[in-house]
Amino acid sequence: MQKQISIQDDYVFGSVMSNVKLCRHLIQLILPELNINRIEFPTLQKAVQEDPHSHGVRFDIYTEDQNAVYEIDMQVRHTKGLPKRVRYYRGRIDAELLNHGDQYNLMKRTYVIFICPFDPYNKGLYKYEFRNFCVNAKELAMQDGCTAIFLNTKGYRNDVSKDLQNFLHYVDNKDVKNDRYVDELQDYIGQLSRNRKWRNG
Repeated sequence: MQKQISIQDDYVFGSVMSNVKLCRHLIQLILPELNINRIEFPTLQKAVQEDPHSHGVRFDIYTEDQNAVYEIDMQVRHTKGLPKRVRYYRGRIDAELLNHGDQYNLMKRTYVIFICPFDPYNKGLYKYEFRNFCVNAKELAMQDGCTAIFLNTKGYRNDVSKDLQNFLHYVDNKDVKNDRYVDELQDYIGQLSRNRKWRNG
């Protein structure tokens, strides 16, 4: 009997996102305002640690284009520390972006994206997007290039495209029909499920 596997599994998610086409398509779904023609080959389980005494980071998926860095994590456990995790991740990413003597304006935009099979803020949104702004004048953005996104597979509001909703429903192990991207994901994962090493793992 063939073992059923889910995209929520670390190995499966990493394997799927190692495919440049599938990874780029997902980033474009999440950030439709961007025009993402090409990304670097995704780095899986990228480890960052400044010294043996610091708290290390292992990013699920790390990739970039000429303008931005994208870090995508599948967060299957609902913990209270997710916002602080975003803060720490951004600090680690920023530390990697500049060499000694580089000017700060050379830093790329950063997008830390968590895919959650739970609603992290209980507002029913599929997508919670956070940027820095002035508390005294909320229309004034800090423009530091930092964006944090929490994707919620349990969303029910129409705040994102149907295509992104379909992807999130698929992550939530719901049956999704007539969606080309989901079909591609299913085909790719189907190949994994037929892999002898996975079946016997």
